[in-house]
Amino acid sequence: MAPRLLAVDLDGTLLDPTGTPHAHDVKAIHAALAAGIAVSIVTGRLYSGTRGTVEILGLQGAVACADGSHLVRASDHTTLVHIGVRDLQAEQLRAAFARAGVATFVFARDAIGHDLAGAPFVDYVATWSSDVRVVEDVFRHELWAAPEGVTAVVAVGKREDVTAVVVELERALPGAVIAAAFPMRRGSHAGLWAMIVRSSIGTKGTALQWIAEHEGIALADTVCVGDWINDVPMFDVAGRSFVMAQAPAEVKARATDELPMTSEQGGGVAHALREAFGIDVG
Repeated sequence: MAPRLLAVDLDGTLLDPTGTPHAHDVKAIHAALAAGIAVSIVTGRLYSGTRGTVEILGLQGAVACADGSHLVRASDHTTLVHIGVRDLQAEQLRAAFARAGVATFVFARDAIGHDLAGAPFVDYVATWSSDVRVVEDVFRHELWAAPEGVTAVVAVGKREDVTAVVVELERALPGAVIAAAFPMRRGSHAGLWAMIVRSSIGTKGTALQWIAEHEGIALADTVCVGDWINDVPMFDVAGRSFVMAQAPAEVKARATDELPMTSEQGGGVAHALREAFGIDVG
């Protein structure tokens, strides 16, 4: 059967370095929607940082945010699924980050909370949500107690401090959370390390599965486009996967197709639509 659903990552894929969707890709997505193809966003951003692009594209169905931890119906912005870290596990998260002494950002209720230690890194996280709340002490922030749970925690610091938190969480919450650390290679924060931790239940792969089932589409009839490590679970379940040219080699190795375009150039999503769906807007 011909593919029927396209899932698109945002940062590094559909968006340029300023966070603006590439015009040619937007045109191609509009043509796909007009042709009856289901289109969804699957991103690491929170919904508040995704909604602007949702509206530019004119999406109506489910979109996946926070790496699959939060699914939202675009037509009315209603939460469909939220997978958070709650109760005792949330307390263990908070305690581990407090001991580490790293700049910490708590993600919950579609918002980001931080204190003065995080101020130098707000530019790094601000693209994920338009609702950023600063308090005197991030570890006393009300977002830790969100009834639906903590969506994610992000931290920035020295490599040894960040990786120590990853090790502690893997030991304290085995199988309950996913914790990943990575070097910051660009801009003023180059040389530092960042990490993100969230529930292990939701990934971009489980999100794509949920959306496909919700749309009545077989996973074999889905196509996705991405560029980073968090896109790999989506690559692993989609019928066909396209990876951007600037992606790391280990990410490229997991996709079925490599695109010649980078996120700076744009056009990768349009190329994937032409190759997989026959949508050609010139």
